Amino acid sequence: MKKAALHNLGCKVNAYETEAMQEILEKHGYEIVPFGEKADLYIVNTCSVTNIADRKSRQMLHRAKKMNPDAVVAAAGCYVQSAGQELLQDGAVDILIGNNEKENLPEILRAWEEEHAAAHIRDLTHEKEYERLSLSRTAGHTRAYVKIQDGCNQFCSYCIIPYTRGRVRSRRMEDILQEVRALAANGYQEVVLTGIHLDSYGVDLEGEDLLTAVRRIAGVEGIRRIRLGSLEPRIMTEEFVAGLAAEKKLCPHFHLSLQSGCDGTLRRMNRKYTTEEFRVCCERLRKYFDHPALTTDVIVGFPGETEEEFGVTVEFLKEIDFYETHVFKFSRRKGTRADRMPDQVPEQVKSARSDVLLALTEENSRRYRERLIGRTVEVLMEEECRFQNAPYQTGHTAEYVKIAVPGGESLDNRMVPVRVEGFLEPDVLYGKIQGQDSPG
Repeated sequence: MKKAALHNLGCKVNAYETEAMQEILEKHGYEIVPFGEKADLYIVNTCSVTNIADRKSRQMLHRAKKMNPDAVVAAAGCYVQSAGQELLQDGAVDILIGNNEKENLPEILRAWEEEHAAAHIRDLTHEKEYERLSLSRTAGHTRAYVKIQDGCNQFCSYCIIPYTRGRVRSRRMEDILQEVRALAANGYQEVVLTGIHLDSYGVDLEGEDLLTAVRRIAGVEGIRRIRLGSLEPRIMTEEFVAGLAAEKKLCPHFHLSLQSGCDGTLRRMNRKYTTEEFRVCCERLRKYFDHPALTTDVIVGFPGETEEEFGVTVEFLKEIDFYETHVFKFSRRKGTRADRMPDQVPEQVKSARSDVLLALTEENSRRYRERLIGRTVEVLMEEECRFQNAPYQTGHTAEYVKIAVPGGESLDNRMVPVRVEGFLEPDVLYGKIQGQDSPG
């Protein structure tokens, strides 16, 4: 039996696609082994969101070839789309698998064996077909990511993704429901809907949109939680938020991509909203949901960001009071407008600004978690671990707050009521199970 090892770089969509390729290989007789072991086939699902991501992709491909020089090494994904010609000259890489080609993995491997056909890259500029990848299980035991959309039409000035992923393509509803039913049948109680630009789901399908998808998935027996991936504020209309609030399986956890709290910086980024629109969106979510967990991304040191503009962002973040803020230092990406912009910010300034925001998010996150102390919350238990050398079992609330309970009989994939008593670690609360676990 041939052995295959896969390695994923980048986003949740990439992770989904890597697991889908693994499932394809298993169905075709491959034994899957860890990436650090000797294999006959290595697949690196690459990322190209920054120049650093490109470099990491190259490093992993070269590492694979060193582990077994006789193995077939395949590069897949976004770096293949952005640098295919360059990779064709790389002696460590045998096969190139572009986006929207991963579903053809068996045919691609057969073409390599028969005629050493190396490059399988299509021009995604006018691609309209959604790639038919699917999963029946994932690496996690309780929570499954379900990809429902690909591509992006936004063209933010710092982003290469519209060029590596193509334009918006949505997955047909029946395909989504078939996958969710299979996941539920395999014991998964929570699904996370993900995509490259999730807001755009359904714009290319008649009669479909993200709210409809949530409603249809909520009807699948066995699914108890639906979580949404990253969204942008402009989708959060009164009708949309009210519709989400009516679905009791929908988790009150919303990741809203802000990127900057300064309107001038947002314009240079080519983001399609203002800080006032973002503020209204957050107010609307808090009107319909009781203390929803609002999380965000912020880029510091974008070209032209002055100290005054950064200060405006800090004040805006304080005002919105996010549960968590993921902070990124601006990283230049060849091929984007932002890479060519004047007034690039020095690295030491980016680092100093990042430190300010990391301290702020630590404070905000602790305050959000503190609110749960003394309350009973429903936790989907996920894994066993140790804190301070004692056994615990951990899981997450619907708001995605991590909760630990003292170890004992395994509670894996069970929904249990926990009375929260305090902090175990800065990002982990602990508590005691109340009564019997909910039916699962």
